[in-house]
Amino acid sequence: MRIIAGDLRGRRLHPPTNLPVRPTTDLARESLFNILRNKIDFEEITVLDLFAGTGSISFEFISRGVKQVTSVDQDHKCIEFIKKSSIELDVDNLFALRSDAFVFLGRSQMSFDLVFADPPYDLKQFDIIPNLVLKSFVKPEGLFILEHAKEHSFKEHPLFVEQRNYGKVNFSFFQQKPEEGNL
Repeated sequence: MRIIAGDLRGRRLHPPTNLPVRPTTDLARESLFNILRNKIDFEEITVLDLFAGTGSISFEFISRGVKQVTSVDQDHKCIEFIKKSSIELDVDNLFALRSDAFVFLGRSQMSFDLVFADPPYDLKQFDIIPNLVLKSFVKPEGLFILEHAKEHSFKEHPLFVEQRNYGKVNFSFFQQKPEEGNL
């Protein structure tokens, strides 16, 4: 796994083969960050990476200069890998937390400029994730990006902005509107 752009561009991370993850492909990650480059000022935002897995998305944000990333995953091996990689890359603004994403969303009082979630595609509670995230965790005018399979569609959601497809990877973008506040 390589970091595509930014200060850490070209650095390679070597996750253990036994992690229970489905990493976002290089093509999809690069495309996502090309879109984001035109939408946000990386140096001005805080990011939450839910279902972080290997942390590839977290490290892409860090490499591009975000203020802070909070990575949440329930698997202790994933969190250990993210913490180990942060040390190897001399990263001090990435915080890896071991927690079930739904427990984290139920307890945390934090809010973020951008939330990215890449849950297992077959997760039973998949369709409730946008409302859970958008009601409390995305700052006004902030973005929520959900990675999902083509079987899921969020086009009817009131805060849905667009969907992008890269092979088997789909990204749905949602934007919190300041006048609407929480859902």
